[in-house]
Amino acid sequence: MNGKRDQAGSTATMIYGVAHLVSYLSRFMTLHPGDIISTGTPPGVGMGMNPQQYLKPGDVVTLGIEGLGQQRQTFVADD
Repeated sequence: MNGKRDQAGSTATMIYGVAHLVSYLSRFMTLHPGDIISTGTPPGVGMGMNPQQYLKPGDVVTLGIEGLGQQRQTFVADD
């Protein structure tokens, strides 16, 4: 967050592997190229930090997948 790496993970640490997830989800829906399967978060969530850290207006989060690209979000306050 804000230029500092807070979390890093890979599919190797997931409880269920990618092939299992794709197989399971394919029972209920048709998956197409480009679909995204949200699997949760790697270790390092803010609630588990000491002190706890939560996103606030102005924070910038960049996330990416090696070989695929990155996305960036700037957080704003709710009206």
